[in-house]
Amino acid sequence: MTSLDKPTEETTATDDSRAVTEAALFEAFGGVRGMVETVLPGLLFVSIFTVNKDLHWSAIAALAVSVVLVAVRLVMRDTVKHAFSGVFGVVFGVVFAMMTGNAKDFYLPGMLYTLGLSLAYIVTALAGVPLIGLILGPVFKENLSWRTRNPGRKKAYTKASWAWGLILLAKCAILFPLYWWADTTQLGWILVALKIPPFLLAVWLTWVFLAKAPAPIDVFAEMEAEEQAEKAEKETEEERRAALAAEAAGPEGDTSPAAGRHRRGA
Repeated sequence: MTSLDKPTEETTATDDSRAVTEAALFEAFGGVRGMVETVLPGLLFVSIFTVNKDLHWSAIAALAVSVVLVAVRLVMRDTVKHAFSGVFGVVFGVVFAMMTGNAKDFYLPGMLYTLGLSLAYIVTALAGVPLIGLILGPVFKENLSWRTRNPGRKKAYTKASWAWGLILLAKCAILFPLYWWADTTQLGWILVALKIPPFLLAVWLTWVFLAKAPAPIDVFAEMEAEEQAEKAEKETEEERRAALAAEAAGPEGDTSPAAGRHRRGA
């Protein structure tokens, strides 16, 4: 193998950084399973409503499948944050639709949440505290170190937050006019169709920005190293004090027979 065939340390570090980024994004956004849990309740609602136009059965089915998804995660002792967020969204949608009697209102809480989230991404990016950094910082074990100690990473988080904000805002620009003009089935199917593609685009752009950014600073490892250093320093100080105490005691502190004869001879 020639020198050209050997991977450089820089290439290896880049590959490692991308692998870590992929794993972190997969964990933060729930992966394939999280996407299924996000889409399935709404898909079931619009499918049943398309067939029988019955708001009650459609709402009950969507709520039931959300509860089942949470129960499955609990049985498997897996994280339930993605499933629970789906349940809360479905509950709000069901309650709102039942109160108004309008099946389209099942989708309205989720649409309002998407609009609020898009604005949150944009506002935090403008404020210099990008929301995506607040979300992913703990996942990368860097917490908020990127704000002051890693400017390249802060820039990547800002770009990613802009991407999320603008993509979600574009999604809202499509859905809200349909809420007023389209019927329930049209709105439902378009909303289901727009669940995954914008999400995947935003995740992919986040991966692109972070893969090119400097590596995260592992603040947890730093804290652990500091604790170990303080412990070692403390042990060294105790040993030094013990040695000084023994030296100060001199022959008077020596209880051996030889020391006793020495004192008597003196």
